[in-house]
Amino acid sequence: MSFVVKCLDCGHTTPYYPASVNCPRCNSQWRDVEYDYEAIAKTMPAQIAGRPFDMWRYRELLPVRSPNPVLSLGEGGTPLIQAVNLGMMLGCPNIYIKDERQGPTGSFKDRQAAVTIAALKEAGITEMVAASTGNVAISYSAYAARASIKLWAFVTSLVPAVKMREIALYGSQVVKVTGSYDQAKQVAAEFARQRNLYQDMGARTLTSVEAMKTIGYEIAEQLTALIGLNNNHAGKPRPIWRMPDWYIQSVSGGMGPLGVAKSFHEMKQMGLIDKLPAIAVIQAEGCAPMVQAWSLGKDKAEPVTSPRTHIETLATGDPGRTYTLLYKQVKESGGTFESVSDEEAFRAMHVLAKMEGISSEPAAAVGFAGLFKLVRAGVIKSTDVVVVNCTGHTMPAEPFVLGDNWARNVVLPSQARKDETPQDGLLSALSNIAPDRFPRVAIVDDSPETRRLIRRILQSQGNFTIYEASGGKEGLKIINQERPDLVILDLMMPEMDGFSVLDALKAKPETASIPVIVATAKELTAEEKGRLKGQIQTLMQKGDFLSDEFLEEVRTLLG
Repeated sequence: MSFVVKCLDCGHTTPYYPASVNCPRCNSQWRDVEYDYEAIAKTMPAQIAGRPFDMWRYRELLPVRSPNPVLSLGEGGTPLIQAVNLGMMLGCPNIYIKDERQGPTGSFKDRQAAVTIAALKEAGITEMVAASTGNVAISYSAYAARASIKLWAFVTSLVPAVKMREIALYGSQVVKVTGSYDQAKQVAAEFARQRNLYQDMGARTLTSVEAMKTIGYEIAEQLTALIGLNNNHAGKPRPIWRMPDWYIQSVSGGMGPLGVAKSFHEMKQMGLIDKLPAIAVIQAEGCAPMVQAWSLGKDKAEPVTSPRTHIETLATGDPGRTYTLLYKQVKESGGTFESVSDEEAFRAMHVLAKMEGISSEPAAAVGFAGLFKLVRAGVIKSTDVVVVNCTGHTMPAEPFVLGDNWARNVVLPSQARKDETPQDGLLSALSNIAPDRFPRVAIVDDSPETRRLIRRILQSQGNFTIYEASGGKEGLKIINQERPDLVILDLMMPEMDGFSVLDALKAKPETASIPVIVATAKELTAEEKGRLKGQIQTLMQKGDFLSDEFLEEVRTLLG
């Protein structure tokens, strides 16, 4: 396989050796791998048709000369799932989830570990160091165990204990550093320097960025199979694969979307696609140096020295040059950086499970909370095709499996933290939304899909007793019998429409005071709006059900 390493600072090219991490000419650690794209474009599309659907399907574009199938754990080839229910709720039907939870250890970091460990094994390296907020160390641990490579995993003490136990379960040496993730990286780097060990350096590790490219190639193939090519090519050569309009991912350090962005550029260079998707990078508000820099129009981020988020796996306060590189990619693609609160992420985590049957870890849910925010703001249009990377799923190892003394502790004397223990953000968010009692809600709508969606949204906010009616007459009967605390009412129904239901409710003292939220897909005339005035609590357009306004309305009425 033909590839070279090119320095991003001086342009010097060299062969690739995993243990060589600096440019021999200028000593820069920021380099890129380049391939013979012209030759690959002529041969790879035909060749991959007969290959297994895993990440080694694109081996011509990975810096491993002879991939060893014995080291594989089945990495890559994760499904692309249409989010039908989320799409209906948001009024954006073409939303797809790249389900990276289905990797060997449950996260997209398996790609990074698979390629890096394969390259290290090929080079005869037997020991390595990695700093991690959890998923990276878990993935490296699994692949290092399979390749008989010793792993020293440096993690901040705020990483969830279940993740630390899983790292230890594979036989890696866990080193807990009482400090921030950036401090853990510094300690790991010094340890590797003193022992002259290979160290994973995030986006500066060539194999890591290259591995993430395979996500983009898989999306291109899968999306083409699901919805076909876009026929509007305006006289240009017809591509063989289709791209989404948006690619969305939550980030800590930013390496993932950096690699995926590279795949987009490679495919366009080879004529496999005809456009670059817009990239949306989502961070947790309590640690969002990239978002802050983006909002100021800066290509360099100011480090966040004290992250204030309970989602510790996203608490990288200093993205360094990774942000500068990503800034260029996002700007060129017409994308954006966005942040969401912990509460928004925890709520998205719950909604995703309720709506699509997909249980994600909080870090992955940040990406979906970003999706909700961008759709509500009109940045993502209803006709856009969107792919969201569901980056991981937590799978805990039970404490009793490991026994005692499974980790070593490093406490930095001047940096010992006294942060209060993070509360369970999901339960906290739900307790703020759901009332203590069990309110009763009547949903009156002739569309079973809409009733199902509204019911699931309400259930994601807490415990409700919910009554459903498929028409106005049935709804009026249920309301008179059960006297619910709230009615969510469609206007356009056969036999008895929502206007008539409202008139009947207001005509009786027993039901006149029940608050009503009207949810309709109809564009109302001025006369129709006048009929509703003074009779309902609020008017909501269908497609806005996930908006903060809707949830706040439920809280206000039922809290």
